[in-house]
Amino acid sequence: MLKIEDLHVHVGGKEVLKGIDLHIEEGETFILFGPNGSGKTTLLMTIMGFAGYEVTGGRILFKGKDITNLPTYERARMGIGMSFQRPPTIHGLKTRDLVQMCARGRQITEAEVEELARKVNFENFLDRDINDGFSGGEIKRSELLQLMAQEPDLVLFDEPESGVDLENMALIGKIARALLDGPLEPSPVACMKELKARKKTSGLIITHTGYILDYVNADRGQVMFHGRLCCQGRPRDILDHISKYGYKECVRCLS
Repeated sequence: MLKIEDLHVHVGGKEVLKGIDLHIEEGETFILFGPNGSGKTTLLMTIMGFAGYEVTGGRILFKGKDITNLPTYERARMGIGMSFQRPPTIHGLKTRDLVQMCARGRQITEAEVEELARKVNFENFLDRDINDGFSGGEIKRSELLQLMAQEPDLVLFDEPESGVDLENMALIGKIARALLDGPLEPSPVACMKELKARKKTSGLIITHTGYILDYVNADRGQVMFHGRLCCQGRPRDILDHISKYGYKECVRCLS
């Protein structure tokens, strides 16, 4: 689904990503840990193709196609979606109109928009301007609503736990899991092998706290530190190690 080869990225003339190699298979959810300022958000913004993130080396492949120099809107149309940590307020654009725009050219009716909004308890916000006066949890729910309309093949989550209370975190975690795993039938005997066979959507989630692991089925994880990747393994094992020792072990690995 996603392959990144020796990626170097400058922001404001400073090198932030220093040779990133990363791959994510179809249906795989990948967790990226790291302290603040390590380059995690820069990686997501570069994958999404935002201005100001200058690729000075390497390339990004999505579903086998080189997208390194494609504009953001083409990447979105191809099937890359992103939930931002701090999305902007957009005055003059109603939430329901943006949800319809996110459908990648599919015809989506008002009734369908309302139904999607109900899944994230967002019916009362559809006629408000994008993120205008929204709380942290409401912003996250708005982002998830847009992703549900888009139905992306690759979902990028930038710190989904950031600025969210416990009540909203449970709902956000449930919807994030549904986006990544697809709707699950209530079968107590369903095994992970069957679940993986159903999965088509891939995910790249960056996190500082690891709370999202209480809600999503993560396959692999890695740590980013000072613009480099290290310490690949099972996400829970990595989180437990970070909780005990902090990121100082990552410094030792990199050196």
